[in-house]
Amino acid sequence: MIFDNQYIQERIKKTEKLREIGINPYPNQIQKGIPSAQFLKECAFVHELETDEMKQDKSKSYALTGRIKFIRIMGKAAFAKIEDEDGLVQLYFNRDDLPEGYYNGVVKKLFEVGDIIEAKGYPFVTGTGELTLHCLEVNLVTKAISPLPEKFHGIQDQEIKYRQRYLDMIMDAKVKERFILRSKIVSSIRRFFEDKGFLEVETPMMHPIPGGANAKPFITHHNALGVDRYLRIAPELYLKRLIVGGMDAVFEINRNFRNEGIDATHNPEFTSIEFYWAYKTYIELMEITEELFDYLFEHLNLDRELKYGDMKINFATPFAKVAWVDAIVDIGGVPRDVATNLEKGLAYLKEHNLKTDENWTLGYMQNELFDEFVEAKLIDPTYITDYPVDISPLARRSDENPDVTERFELFMAGKEIANGFSELNDPIDQYNRFKGQVDAKEATGDDEAMHMDSDFVRALSYGMTPTAGEGIGIDRLVMMLTDQHTIRDVLLFPAMRPETPAIETPKIDASKRCKKCGHDVFEELKPAKKGKGMFCIDGNACKKRS
Repeated sequence: MIFDNQYIQERIKKTEKLREIGINPYPNQIQKGIPSAQFLKECAFVHELETDEMKQDKSKSYALTGRIKFIRIMGKAAFAKIEDEDGLVQLYFNRDDLPEGYYNGVVKKLFEVGDIIEAKGYPFVTGTGELTLHCLEVNLVTKAISPLPEKFHGIQDQEIKYRQRYLDMIMDAKVKERFILRSKIVSSIRRFFEDKGFLEVETPMMHPIPGGANAKPFITHHNALGVDRYLRIAPELYLKRLIVGGMDAVFEINRNFRNEGIDATHNPEFTSIEFYWAYKTYIELMEITEELFDYLFEHLNLDRELKYGDMKINFATPFAKVAWVDAIVDIGGVPRDVATNLEKGLAYLKEHNLKTDENWTLGYMQNELFDEFVEAKLIDPTYITDYPVDISPLARRSDENPDVTERFELFMAGKEIANGFSELNDPIDQYNRFKGQVDAKEATGDDEAMHMDSDFVRALSYGMTPTAGEGIGIDRLVMMLTDQHTIRDVLLFPAMRPETPAIETPKIDASKRCKKCGHDVFEELKPAKKGKGMFCIDGNACKKRS
């Protein structure tokens, strides 16, 4: 059972004790106190009071709420630190200032690290110079029956951080700050496009045909209709239907799903923005993308040069632009005659013990060369342009060179961040490219190749204005802007393998706190060698708390 753990059982007993003495461990009528940052700011003047006695202002009254992160019992007095959204603030309890019996019977015995409390009192400055709330009233807001990990070491198991993100945020304020920044990034992107006149829309999450990208879909079944449905791998084809219908500038921020591997940059579900813009080309997409980055860096107060691991990324605009074949040759170091010849390219890949397929076209071969020799070298933001037609089934052909498309991808720190192109609006050409994807699927068994979407071809047959469209991976963008190197660190709840059953912790005498420091996380205590009581297992951590 979930609550079989001995240490949880000890806390449950304290919860029952609270009820016995008339204290509801889960009240609902308590109002949120003022933010700790506001308290510290408004009471900063107490530091400057001219007095020979304790610096304090009993005329001021404040209510603070937060989770206990530290508590130190010292006879008839105690210090605690609680944490709210803004950070930590110190509290001081004195037996004589609280109702009779409350300090000894409740604060000392029933309050623990992890509990959420309300404290009311006045500001004063301790002998060590810390602004503190002298508590005249303390109320329990929520009793925590699971003990927090020991603060000195925090959560050591990375998997626990991902599975129990709530615990990760409790223990590490920087994690919470990272996800607050993520939310600001998303809202800033939305505001940017709304200010540009784009309309935010919602399109289906379940598709009759997987389309919009080369990827393997998740399949579900609609019982009422008796048909399979595919969780969307991209919203592109629906958004372009809206352009056909007369919406000239649309965007959607939402989830996509791809039934593929999980690694540092891939999660089965991920967030992106896709936007489509009538009467524009891929050139103007690159321009508005740079404007978007300028907007984000200005409104989020970010430095233009950001650290990313051992790299430094310079986000100054305009970004560099390199043509597809030139990138393979000049950045990848592949001879030009090899990069532009299918047979030589396949032989070159074999010489380097890399993947090859005799059914590949020139574009697919070049794509393998690019992945192996170019991508990891693109550190500063760089547009790679002029992609081959055969790997760009939805992009418009170049008028100057029909073998390439008006397409780009934006790379930084060796990762693709965005993909955009002038849209193909010729229904006959689109039908033939879909057919080529279907033929390739049959020839190579590629389960990521696109299906034939007859309704989308039909939509194009009614006429779609010249249009440009782009998708930006928000998860990877957040990784770049927050110096995170695995996508799991920017997803609140990343996909995980099924959890293995926990091993029961050996039982110990958990009826006491540490005699030296008052620490009460039972799994981190050990019985005294002689006599009664408990001591911390980690002596160094105990000294730091004392």
